[in-house]
Amino acid sequence: MFIFAKTINGMSVMTRKDIEIEVCAYSVESCRNALAAGADRVELCAGMWDGGVTPSGGMIREAKRCGIPVFVMIRPRGGDFLYTEDEFAVMREDVMEAKRNGADGVVTGVLLADGNVDVERTRELARLAAPLPVTFHRAIDMTPDVEEALERVIAAGCRRVLTSGGRNTAVEGIEGLRRMARRAAGRIKVMAGSGVNGENAGMLLEAGVDALHLSGRVSRDSGMVFRNPEVSMGGMPGIPEYEQYYSAVEKVAAVVRVKRNFE
Repeated sequence: MFIFAKTINGMSVMTRKDIEIEVCAYSVESCRNALAAGADRVELCAGMWDGGVTPSGGMIREAKRCGIPVFVMIRPRGGDFLYTEDEFAVMREDVMEAKRNGADGVVTGVLLADGNVDVERTRELARLAAPLPVTFHRAIDMTPDVEEALERVIAAGCRRVLTSGGRNTAVEGIEGLRRMARRAAGRIKVMAGSGVNGENAGMLLEAGVDALHLSGRVSRDSGMVFRNPEVSMGGMPGIPEYEQYYSAVEKVAAVVRVKRNFE
């Protein structure tokens, strides 16, 4: 709900009380930093270079000990979102494992070969996850029509959708986000993600989205003294072997401060 009740930089702006900030976290350290920065929850993932896959049970349990709500990524591999029967069986098991380990919600997305949302399979995962809420992730940005896909995501029983408006970044897709927020009309929460930071958070919130998703990622050098430049553990040269990534408190806090200007 919007209320014209606050003045920011001399201008009357719409304020809301229900804006959420979610941090994409790949480590327990990032979960702690998200909490310290004032984020509302984390999306817990493994496999950063794959764009996020399902974390281990141990990671989920340790993340929960940080004291911040944890939504668990349910994605068996990187790449596309068209899954075999074996892969989908893994996804079903991972939903149940996330519940057993105390997850507060799950994040997933399944597409058909034609690029449209697989409503049947997504609905099955949502039913398995119940009563936990389900977020449909950026698989929606790989569909032919994100607005039509939004209707399918709603029909599948998801509570939130993470999207960049069908473009590479949320800023590039801001008009798509605006249309999606209008079309959602309170039936589902629209969460903007990809490239979100303290500088563009206000612009995205003004577009009408309900939540912002960011990693707040920074890196530091490994503590390893001996380094073997001849070996790439993942078999993919170019991926740094001696660099560690984590969510920085200050980057997340910058977005949280923007959120508070809208409250």
